[in-house]
Amino acid sequence: MVDASVETSGLGKEYRAGAAPVRALDGVTLRLESGEFLAVMGPSGSGKSTLLNLLGGLDRPTSGSVRVGGTDLAGLSDAELTRFRRTELGFVFQAFNLLPTLSAWENVALPLLLDGARPRRVRGLARDLLAEVGLADRAGHRPSELSGGEAQRVAIARALANDPLLVLADEPTGNLDSATGAQILSLLAHRVAGRGRTLVMVTHDEAAADTAHRLIRMRDGRMHHDRPANGGAGRGPR
Repeated sequence: MVDASVETSGLGKEYRAGAAPVRALDGVTLRLESGEFLAVMGPSGSGKSTLLNLLGGLDRPTSGSVRVGGTDLAGLSDAELTRFRRTELGFVFQAFNLLPTLSAWENVALPLLLDGARPRRVRGLARDLLAEVGLADRAGHRPSELSGGEAQRVAIARALANDPLLVLADEPTGNLDSATGAQILSLLAHRVAGRGRTLVMVTHDEAAADTAHRLIRMRDGRMHHDRPANGGAGRGPR
């Protein structure tokens, strides 16, 4: 079985704001098993996005450690960390981060092409993923020709393209109507958690959080109220 576990120990991050340090994350210790779906909630400035960035190796911690699939991210060089993010992690950003000159299917295919996959195989995979998120008829459209919700679904398809160990999703349903949002959450849960991978989702939506196996709430950079989602009735697959 693939090891998609995630573990942090005493994870902390400080930023400088003038002369005074600002502690964005303060001693977070967390373990997720392969196949687990975690929702993270909390007010703005609580440390949610900082935690997501550190789990994904987009930033380095001031203290503590992060291990993904048994790999200690602190032990990787910048080049190794870039490759690890490309091959083992999937990101769904609030801002989508789609390349405007590429079509929807080319945006989905890009991570695989950068890793040396054959264009013919990648094109079919990208179109299949777009079909799964309901965009089969939009594969040739550029981001400027897509609605916000469609662009969000392209970003989700791209995050799944390399079958990552860990998917990190920042408000993945924020631009979607409730019906489409429910469909996307089900897709994420089955394509990631259901395949023995791990999913961490930051959200402000209580209904979205209740689809996870587990929920933590952040406040002032610390983790509070770690419990099963929806009082133990998380609906994602185990």
